Amino acid sequence: MFFKLIACNVFFREVCAEAAQSSHVFDLEFTEKGDHDEPKALRASLQEKIDAAADSGKKYDAVLLAYGLCGNALAGITGRTARLVIPRAHDCCTIFLGSKRRFAQYFRDNPSRPFSAAGYKERGDSSTRTSDVQKMIGLKTSYEEYVELYGEENARYLMETLAPAKDTGKESEIFYIEMPETAFLGFADKCREEAQADGKTFTCVEGSRRLIRDLIRPTGGWSNDDFLVVEPGEKILAVYDWEEIIRAGKDP
Repeated sequence: MFFKLIACNVFFREVCAEAAQSSHVFDLEFTEKGDHDEPKALRASLQEKIDAAADSGKKYDAVLLAYGLCGNALAGITGRTARLVIPRAHDCCTIFLGSKRRFAQYFRDNPSRPFSAAGYKERGDSSTRTSDVQKMIGLKTSYEEYVELYGEENARYLMETLAPAKDTGKESEIFYIEMPETAFLGFADKCREEAQADGKTFTCVEGSRRLIRDLIRPTGGWSNDDFLVVEPGEKILAVYDWEEIIRAGKDP
């Protein structure tokens, strides 16, 4: 099969390793890690790349997107002449962990937990990232924004509900995802040293290339449990739960 594969460059090593072992043919394109900081701009950029693939004259069997929902950056994106395939993931942390269930295990009760991985340490200026879940469910909305939307009394209630006092120590922890294939780079040790120097708790867990592998090297198609397949003319819709996460639909 012939695939167009667009991925965030934090997955550069993992994507290239899986593509090298695949019998399929790929046109690879990577975006910068920092593009996630502006979800609307990332959405426009990805849509432009997907449209360019449609206009290229190449007969792609599918356009593979190695991204999560990523602060709603993928919401609204549509394919034209080829299917889109995307992991059911809130953000890149899910993809590094290898499943949405492992993501829920570590982040359901702590959606603002900062995390890092080899791809984050070697790309761009920042070496950690905060999960996009808090952005999608409203945890990054300011008090003033709530007041404007709902009034002062309701704003106070929402802030107390969404950001209780027990959550104030979240930034004191660094959560590192060690991909076995890149452990030799030594980034986990560097991250541990940085955390200790800043007086932060360091937690290291093993990551997995499972989602990247199954995206790039599907066996008998893509599992509906792990991936969304968007047919030409449909678009990606955000669901904001822990299981489905995204679905395909059309404009009314």
